[in-house]
Amino acid sequence: MPAPRSSSTKPTTKKAKSADEGGSSTGAKTKGDSSPTAAAAQPPPTGNNNNSNTNPKTVLEKIIYAIRQHPNPTHNGVSRPAISKYLKAELDCDNASAIKKALKQGVQKGDLIQNGQSFLVAGDPTISPPPDETVQMTTIKAGDDTEDAAKTGDTVIVKYRGTLDDGSVFDSASSFEFVLGAGEVIKGWDQGVAGMMIGEERSLVVPPKLGYGKKGASPEIPPNATLHFTVTLKKIIRTE
Repeated sequence: MPAPRSSSTKPTTKKAKSADEGGSSTGAKTKGDSSPTAAAAQPPPTGNNNNSNTNPKTVLEKIIYAIRQHPNPTHNGVSRPAISKYLKAELDCDNASAIKKALKQGVQKGDLIQNGQSFLVAGDPTISPPPDETVQMTTIKAGDDTEDAAKTGDTVIVKYRGTLDDGSVFDSASSFEFVLGAGEVIKGWDQGVAGMMIGEERSLVVPPKLGYGKKGASPEIPPNATLHFTVTLKKIIRTE
């Protein structure tokens, strides 16, 4: 997922967005009885803390409760708007500032896991993503396991080479820098580079939905293209 350039095929933010919207850029995301009392008859799963409370009082407890009561969560969790809607309708919690602050605190404390604008309760059962939203990852060369792996928020520097199904190379770079998980690159890279160690070389097979989508990135990348990358993590820059 290379850097933003209008005439390149590097996996940039623009492209990451266009994958969801059909991809057009060329640079390298029945309510039943909904009362808390009725819902408590079917206790939510227990997470990694005591926030399985069915009588939530703090805003964070209410958020956790709302996530667990959502009828159709995805593998990414429950969206911020859906959480806010439930809090207002069912728990009389309509303070946008307090909700935003509690979501941030929940992530920082490890009670919540954030995926884009959706949230999961840490320790709760998760849903596996569908194949068209999964990057196939293979370690070609192990990295330095004495260092921490790359994680969301880290600035990483990688070397990469990108090819199509027919083996033709559409892009490569000896050094490319981006912030992991910030949407600066295609989603397949945010997913595929996470967890890499310094010095590790990894093969990524990125489905169209996590790449450049239905429109591709003409002329190098055709519509609905599966992308093959070989990525080496050269450096992790952390601001702590």
